[in-house]
Amino acid sequence: MATDYKALKNGGFMRQVQKNNFSLRLKVVGGNLTADQLLTVAEISKKYGDGYVHLTSRQGVEIPFIKLDDVEPVKAELKAGGVDTGVCGPRVRTVTACQGSKICSSGCIDTYSLAVEISDRYFGRELPHKFKFGITGCMNNCLKAEENDLGIKGGYAVEWLPDACTLCGVCSKACREGAITQTDSEILLDESKCSYCGRCAKSCPFDAWKSEPGYLLSFGGTFGNLIAKGKQFLPIIHDKETLFRVADAALTFFDRHAKPSERFRVAIDRAGWDVFQAEMEAAYRG
Repeated sequence: MATDYKALKNGGFMRQVQKNNFSLRLKVVGGNLTADQLLTVAEISKKYGDGYVHLTSRQGVEIPFIKLDDVEPVKAELKAGGVDTGVCGPRVRTVTACQGSKICSSGCIDTYSLAVEISDRYFGRELPHKFKFGITGCMNNCLKAEENDLGIKGGYAVEWLPDACTLCGVCSKACREGAITQTDSEILLDESKCSYCGRCAKSCPFDAWKSEPGYLLSFGGTFGNLIAKGKQFLPIIHDKETLFRVADAALTFFDRHAKPSERFRVAIDRAGWDVFQAEMEAAYRG
């Protein structure tokens, strides 16, 4: 029986230059693997590979030099150890994320739990071309959200609470955008300059800023053969229902407008950003 290399690639087994050898891509959500999963990967690499793994640019793990005859036992032993294989081809890829607010003091959102929800909802979904989600916890943008087809950046919408404020000036010094100015009697916030970084709220020693976490979305980023920065035009989103409604609409748009093997950014460019933006704004409004 002829080997179905396309099916193998779809399941994460990518052909190497060495005949009948594959670099196996594993499913890693949000850059996290448990210690037990790492032990399983190490054992598989020593038993079936060449004794090492490759860490990809998108937080992935690949085990090179898996032999064609070992594909099925490798899949079975990985599954028994709680490790899933990844995907390649025209579908939603591994969801990447920084450590977020659960670990990082700069984080505004819990990136890992969101990555798991997005992965559970979309991972492996068939599309005209590959589609990448990336989640970063704050304006430091360690994950480079705008490089993704759909990037999600955590932020804080803030409101000054005058009764708690001592006019110490810490917040205006912390603001890198020049959005906060101070008079003898009040703090002024220029919302047109605010980047939602939340540094004012995080730095305030008197809790004089009310902060509400949210999601800033960018669309159409790509950093491969075509390099393009994702565009951000929606207001900050504060609930997951709206977030997923917009994400659903973006994938539906891609399915409806893209030609086979055409990236999301190219499909938007061809269909028109005005058309795309109108559909995303409609989804945002519900």
